[in-house]
Amino acid sequence: MATLPQYNSQPAEPLREHRSSLLLRREVKWGLFFLSPWILGFIIFTLLPTVASLVFSFTNYNPIEPENIKFVGLDNYARLFTDPFLRQAVFVTLRFVIISVPFAILLPLGLAVLVNSEHLFGKNIFRTLFYMPYMIPVVVNVMVWGGIMNSESGWLNRGIEFLFGVQGPRWYQDENWVLPALTIMGFWGVGNTMLVLLAGLQNVPSELYDASKVDGANGFQRFMKVTLPMISPVIFYNLMLALIGSFQYFVQAYIISNGRGDPNGSTMFYNLYLYRTAFNFLDMGYGSTLAWAMFIFVLLLTVLLFKTQNRWVYYAGGD
Repeated sequence: MATLPQYNSQPAEPLREHRSSLLLRREVKWGLFFLSPWILGFIIFTLLPTVASLVFSFTNYNPIEPENIKFVGLDNYARLFTDPFLRQAVFVTLRFVIISVPFAILLPLGLAVLVNSEHLFGKNIFRTLFYMPYMIPVVVNVMVWGGIMNSESGWLNRGIEFLFGVQGPRWYQDENWVLPALTIMGFWGVGNTMLVLLAGLQNVPSELYDASKVDGANGFQRFMKVTLPMISPVIFYNLMLALIGSFQYFVQAYIISNGRGDPNGSTMFYNLYLYRTAFNFLDMGYGSTLAWAMFIFVLLLTVLLFKTQNRWVYYAGGD
């Protein structure tokens, strides 16, 4: 009786796994290839400078005399507690944060509620108009507001004099008014925050409003008991961005004071003091220490805010 020949064929399952592995490797290689510009940029322009600044913070590095670099240990960090100019910069920055951050949340929230209203005619036009100033570069924004708030010829002071019969303040020349002036200048940049909050408002389920109306809640009660809890994650997100941005405030203060912190040091923000220390006075070691001190402080503040979010931030899918 004839027998059929036996073939030692490779099982189908290992062959399929081998092909899948080759395909996965190819996808990884192409993915890394297309990501390589970002990876190289991150390494060269972010990671390496960050590591270098950490190393410099333990030295007396001066870029003019790199051969005289010496390791000074924690001397630069100890100097943080005895530097009177740093105390002034911290005070100016904290004062600005206290003044500007509430407006950076409340103003765009009010605008978002306004343009989300069903009874507002042409609300798409208003959304565009409120967002457009955000597209203006920061330097142009400062130059425009420099003319608006000019104490002699600015139309803001002329409007105050016309309406109230009093002379307007010397915005950028008066140390008591310069921080409010910078806060007002920042109103032009609330368009992006307004759009984010608007997206949050439009994601609130309408069933919650209907149920609250049945229970007899008025408009204010619906806003406080329904709207705010439902958009609290969006508010938390914008609060984080506003705090970090306020502690990093630099460009506007540098332009209006010509990098000197005028008038009388009232615009000597932390980042401006850091810049002057590192690049004007070439004390790169202490400047790097200032940078890391700000990083650690903002990191701790961020962690603290995340710890408190369980008390006031509501996540619909959370516990």
